[in-house]
Amino acid sequence: MTYANMKLNQYQQVNSQSAEYADPHRLIQMLMEGFITRTAEAKAAMERGDINAKNTAVKKACGILHGLLDSLDFDKGGELASNLASMYFYQEKTLLLGHSRNEPEKLDEVMRLMREVKAGWDGIRDEAVEQPASTKAPAAPANAGSISVSG
Repeated sequence: MTYANMKLNQYQQVNSQSAEYADPHRLIQMLMEGFITRTAEAKAAMERGDINAKNTAVKKACGILHGLLDSLDFDKGGELASNLASMYFYQEKTLLLGHSRNEPEKLDEVMRLMREVKAGWDGIRDEAVEQPASTKAPAAPANAGSISVSG
C-alpha cells in the first residue's frame, strides 16, 4: 500500500467516524464535500488516463448525489427541494457525460454548481443547528434559488 493510499484510508476512517456524531445539517455538508472530492478525483484520474480510478470516483460521486436526493424533504422543502432535485439530476447527467467523453470541463461544471449550493448551505449552519429538527426545517440557502442549470 502506498503512502497516499494509507493517508486516504485514514481520512476515510476519520470521516466515517465523524458521520456517526454529526447533526443532519453537517451530514449534508459532508455529502457535498464528498461529491466535490470524488469528482476532483475523477478529473485527476481522467487527466492521467487512469480509467479504473476514474470509474470508481465517478461511481462514488453518483452515489453521493443519490444520497443527497434521498435527503430532500419535498413536503417541507417545496419548490426549493424540487429545484435541488433537478440540479442533482442535471449534475449526474453532466458528470456521466463528461466521464464518457473524457471532458474534464464537465466535471468542473458540476463541482462549481455543488460549491455554490454548499456555500449557501454553509451559510445557514448556525440557524440550522440552533433549531431542533422537529420544530423547524432549516431555511433555504440564500443563493439556492438563483443557481441556474442548463441542459
